[in-house]
Amino acid sequence: MPLVSTGELVSAAQAEGRGIAAFNVITLEHAEAIAAGAERAGAPAILQISENAVKFHGGRLSAIAAAAAAVARASSAPLALHLDHVESVELLHQAHTEGFGSVMFDASKLSYEENVRTTAEAVAWGHERGIWIEAELGKVGGKEGEAPLDAHAPGVRTDPAEAAAYVRDTGVDALAVAVGSSHAMTERTAALDHELIGRLREAVPVPLVLHGSSGVPDEEIRRAVVSSGMVKINVGTALNTAFTGAVRAYLAENTTGVDPRKYIAPGREAMASTVAGFLALMG
Repeated sequence: MPLVSTGELVSAAQAEGRGIAAFNVITLEHAEAIAAGAERAGAPAILQISENAVKFHGGRLSAIAAAAAAVARASSAPLALHLDHVESVELLHQAHTEGFGSVMFDASKLSYEENVRTTAEAVAWGHERGIWIEAELGKVGGKEGEAPLDAHAPGVRTDPAEAAAYVRDTGVDALAVAVGSSHAMTERTAALDHELIGRLREAVPVPLVLHGSSGVPDEEIRRAVVSSGMVKINVGTALNTAFTGAVRAYLAENTTGVDPRKYIAPGREAMASTVAGFLALMG
């Protein structure tokens, strides 16, 4: 079916009091697994390609974007294409020509004032072209190349009053907030601050986004969506963990095989099962 816009999927989820999951695409197999998992769950999903994934592909967005879009269009599930954690303005400007309906513009490493200024410029550029813009306020941490960050340290979490001012001054369509999760967690031990999520929901007029959801237990995700008001749930590391585990298991039992299709297939299936599992938590 045709690509659906991220804004449309997020708005529908928010109106119905449920969540919408967004899964990171690194390879073609990631995209295929996300589509298969969404079809299996009978649910919509978002395929997102990060700036780090683009760097992995030699800094070239076109090929992986075209592959993900082709997989999404061939799927029977409603799927959107999103460009994630974009710090480069040059990459931001490629979103429109490569078919993305949304971008997460990440100026969170900058000072608050510079974050507001550069994000407002990104929003103005995006809205002129019909592109939905997400941004981040607070310190989720855990991204590759960043120093370790305690998600519970003072000053890390998003302040509701500051978040309200930030949304007003930038015009963003959604806000990723720091509420106890962290990127790249391989164990699901994160504890979310549901009271803070509720306060942010009341203070901020746009949908809230949870990054680092791979490290959040099922019951915490379900509560964040159904009771606390979180809408877009980002998942990345959990797919890589599933893929790598399945590949390792196959190669441990088949030590002389050399055909990558033999071990990539179970890895892709493990990711599809993981996708379906997360989608079941969306309410």
